Amino acid sequence: MSHLSRRSVLAGVLGAGSFAWPSRPFAQGGKPPGRMQSWPLKTPRTTGIHDLAPSPDGGVWFTAQRSGHLGWFDPSNGHTELIALGSGSSPHGVIQGPDGAAWITDSGLNAIVRVSWPHREVRRFALPEGTPYANLNTCAFDGDGDLWFTGQSGVIGKAAVKTGTVTVHDAPGGRGPYGICSTPRGDVWWCSLAGSFIARIDRRTGDSVVVQPPTINQGARRVWSDSAGRIWVSEWNSGQLSMHDPANGSWRAWKPHSESPRCYAVYVDERDMVWVAEWSSNAVFSFDPAGERWHCYGLPRSGAGVRQILGRKGEVWLPESGTEHITVIRTG
Repeated sequence: MSHLSRRSVLAGVLGAGSFAWPSRPFAQGGKPPGRMQSWPLKTPRTTGIHDLAPSPDGGVWFTAQRSGHLGWFDPSNGHTELIALGSGSSPHGVIQGPDGAAWITDSGLNAIVRVSWPHREVRRFALPEGTPYANLNTCAFDGDGDLWFTGQSGVIGKAAVKTGTVTVHDAPGGRGPYGICSTPRGDVWWCSLAGSFIARIDRRTGDSVVVQPPTINQGARRVWSDSAGRIWVSEWNSGQLSMHDPANGSWRAWKPHSESPRCYAVYVDERDMVWVAEWSSNAVFSFDPAGERWHCYGLPRSGAGVRQILGRKGEVWLPESGTEHITVIRTG
């Protein structure tokens, strides 16, 4: 495998402190079709941006893990707003709920936090009294409209939205639950980074059915479903992008074309293109399953640290935790 150089060329300034640049050429897939744009976060303090999610008004939410806020970024003018989540807050994951609100896993508060939008009202859903520190990670809504979440300390939980009741379950294998996603059918899958497996939640009982990938100790970090309900896995230890098809129990795996890849985040867009954050080459790759072709998008700042990917039609959004930037790849 050829080593990917770190060169990038600044194409120009596009206003509001943003920059656009051509993506890194890549021999196998040719020039990437998407166009990248980036903004520095203009805030009075370091936010510790971790995850992000498109908001219903065209903006982008992000978790400010270091400062304890939900951030909101407006790509039209580069404006950033910080919404305090409470003393001790250290938010990790954020997604948009069916109600248009921001739903957050807050490890500092040991609680799920909902921020209504656009009213910005903050409500906490605390884990049951006596629950040890869960190290809350990420969350996903199931087909019934309830929120499921992971805690790296060894917790799988559910917030019943209609009643506000939060329940927690011990995860199989103990420590390690990390990424989580829902399928078009409304099923929920999660993965264990420490346990190196994926699992499907029995929504009736809250129990998890473990599925072992064929690569041992692969370090499953994040999961995402495509439109067919196939589960895509970013494997941190092995550097693979793998895919499990629950319909027939099969597995397949591919590696980005970089030296000693480390795959952190995975996301599948509306076209069923798969996106992977690859830390060793400081890049984001897109993968076309139909043609098994990769495209590489090199990030112009070293140590970008893209830990999570989300998007909306025609846009793939990236939080750069290492540089306090937000980047978008426009595909439409």
